[in-house]
Amino acid sequence: MDFGLTDFQQSLVDSARRFATDKIAPEYKAGDKACAFNRKIVSEMGQLGFIAPETPEEYGGSGLDALTSGLITEAIAEGDMNLAYVPINASLNGSCILRHGQPAVIEEIMPGICSGELIICVGLTEPRGGSDAANIALKATKEGNCYILNGEKTSISMAEQADICLIFARTGTVEEKAHGVSAFLVDLNTPGITRTRFNDIGERSVGRGSIFFDDVRIDEKYLVGNEGKGFVQVMQGFDFSRALIGLQCLALARKCLDETWDYIQARKTFGKALAVNQGITFPLAEAETHLEGARMVCLKALWLKAQGKDHTKEAAMAKWWAPKLAFDITQQCLLTHGHGGYSDELPFEQRLRDVLGMQIGDGTAQIMKMVIARSYVGKPG
Repeated sequence: MDFGLTDFQQSLVDSARRFATDKIAPEYKAGDKACAFNRKIVSEMGQLGFIAPETPEEYGGSGLDALTSGLITEAIAEGDMNLAYVPINASLNGSCILRHGQPAVIEEIMPGICSGELIICVGLTEPRGGSDAANIALKATKEGNCYILNGEKTSISMAEQADICLIFARTGTVEEKAHGVSAFLVDLNTPGITRTRFNDIGERSVGRGSIFFDDVRIDEKYLVGNEGKGFVQVMQGFDFSRALIGLQCLALARKCLDETWDYIQARKTFGKALAVNQGITFPLAEAETHLEGARMVCLKALWLKAQGKDHTKEAAMAKWWAPKLAFDITQQCLLTHGHGGYSDELPFEQRLRDVLGMQIGDGTAQIMKMVIARSYVGKPG
């Protein structure tokens, strides 16, 4: 495996990191209080090529490989892991649209996603099931050259502020399970759509809520993939986003560790720096080791994708391990900072709240471990 970058690729990653430091990080706390993204910053991210950079140039991207895209996302997440959710969803949904969308729809939507003009989310979870993703009840009924959507999606990240959504709806029978589910691109300002917001403890600038569909009419051209095959076809894109989420979470942990190493060298107790105490440095050394290992798993998954090879197992490893590890590292760094770390004067409490939710969304640890196990023993039963 070669994780080396060309000079051009490295310059993009470096540019993303500078942007994250100068523009994104200073807005981290403000986003939490506003419970919304700063759309101006999102637009600037798009103009600089930081959103879905793996998209072909003719559709507004930079035509980069998946690994470089992941490193750019990681750099953005160092400033604010929440804002990194915009390029992650753009990459997830964009890859699905590019593979299975109609050419006219690709030309209509992808440039806006890459520019930051359009924020896209994914609508999969419903009230009666999250991990049982194929257990879809939202109904899409064909009527002429349109589909009529009725039902509810819930626990949808960015539900309140996204402009468009990749929705999964049942076009077949319940008995067909995943093979009766289709995917649609839906403008969330379409008549018949209402949205609510949940009061979560973290990721407040992302937001999470429900989307209700009441006789929502959409043109058949916005069907993504074949009717009844959308779930099977589109879900393949989640391997890409799971690796990106791993880097998103680890970027937050990286920031915590960097700050904590600096702190323990500057902070003195009993006349000596905290760094002379092995009880302080050993947990951080262990954290560095685990972080390096988890990051390698994420990079391997993205490298395999860039080579056109299967990366489902590695993506699942990245998704369950990185969020948990990032939470544990953030907690250790908070405790190392003592009473100061426990206040909102320092960013650790917000980071802890923000990264916690990633152990739930986009695939729980239990489901990811099931995916890993099946790669070795097959599907039981």
